Amino acid sequence: MAGRAARMRESLFAAYPARTVVAAFAVAVLAGTALLALPLAASDHRGSGLMTSLFTATSAVCVTGLAVVDTGTHWSGFGEGVILALVQIGGFGIMTMASMLALLVSGRLRLRMQLTAQEETRSLGIGDVRRVLVGVAVCTLVVELVVGAMLALRFRYGYGIEFGESAYLGLFHAVSAFNNAGFGLRPDNLVRFAQDPWVTLPIAAAVILGGLGFPVLLELLRHRRRRRATGSRNWTLHTKLTLLTSFVLLAVGTLLTCLMEWTNARTLGAYGIGDKLLNGFFHSAMTRTAGFNSLDIGAMHASTLLMSCMLMFIGGGSAGTAGGIKVTTFAVLAAAIAAEVRGEPTSVVMRRALSPNVLRQALTVALLGVGLVVTGTLALLSVSRLPFEAVLFEAVSAFATVGLSTGITADFPVTGQLILVLLMFIGRLGPVTLVSALALRESTRHYELPEERPVIG
Repeated sequence: MAGRAARMRESLFAAYPARTVVAAFAVAVLAGTALLALPLAASDHRGSGLMTSLFTATSAVCVTGLAVVDTGTHWSGFGEGVILALVQIGGFGIMTMASMLALLVSGRLRLRMQLTAQEETRSLGIGDVRRVLVGVAVCTLVVELVVGAMLALRFRYGYGIEFGESAYLGLFHAVSAFNNAGFGLRPDNLVRFAQDPWVTLPIAAAVILGGLGFPVLLELLRHRRRRRATGSRNWTLHTKLTLLTSFVLLAVGTLLTCLMEWTNARTLGAYGIGDKLLNGFFHSAMTRTAGFNSLDIGAMHASTLLMSCMLMFIGGGSAGTAGGIKVTTFAVLAAAIAAEVRGEPTSVVMRRALSPNVLRQALTVALLGVGLVVTGTLALLSVSRLPFEAVLFEAVSAFATVGLSTGITADFPVTGQLILVLLMFIGRLGPVTLVSALALRESTRHYELPEERPVIG
């Protein structure tokens, strides 16, 4: 009976993996809300209220970083510990869950799969689940400990902060950075460190590594060893697309941020050339989707906010800690547009043809994302009188689980904060569960219908 029950549970998970993931994250949010609502979690030991606790727990589990209260002053040490644990669980769980869902989807064939968007990736197999989990844990801990140690040393010897506090600050910001959460313990986030590359660059590195996605990180590590042995570097298409698109978007974001904010006295205008480039790069990296800020987001020009919205919406790599529609989705859509402009029947990327199924899934994810952002923006505008560009920025930040804000998060009424909670939750789990559901529902039609072409454009 026990064996039969286990098989039934496995069959249920195989049939409805998306439900399992959504339920797991919902339980984590509810547990975090209950813990943060305890009087012990608030610095004044009076409790924080249900809405504040729910919003913070959702933001932490979904590794967003949006906050309606200041993290460093409102929460006690216990509350900060709960937030840090939720961020770690959310980041680690998202990576492993996304990887396992991908494995499960390909399990319809031979229970073997490649942890990428393309069938040719040779990263992991479903028979190697233990190694998958160990690999995720090792990558997470190594990056967090290294970055945490670097930050702790800088806080201790660069700012004279007591050793215990500097170690705690370093670890907190490292965990928040690698998991692309963006929670900071200072009221101004990282603005006071805007001219300190020893703080901003390690955090940016952790954000970028976490945003690349675990499949890419694992493949880079494996191919590094293989290259030492054979001298070859044969990356999969997924890894090539992720690295190339991430680099291009990072460079474009840096360039546009510097150009648009170069003379803005409230952002980059007060700095020298080196600090302008540093903070332009840092802002571009944070839109990938971390939420730390070394500049006053509310003081940026509307054009910079719009550009940031575009980068946040795209997000980072698949099966990682970043949000958005993912860089591979963006790259696939760009390839489809290029093929259509050239009049080619097949979309080709790096001498590889893309499957029509991949194109349909990318288009579905992107259009549904646009629909959610538009709907969320309209809903937020209907319950508040805040400026349009700030509300749009907030909606994109919530959907893409970025955490950057112009400073209006706490100004929304309870209804508006609930809308942001839904955007964070759907934005974090939507792309993963949607693609998995589409793949599992895929069926073959045994007949063809007559074709007809409507007028386009």
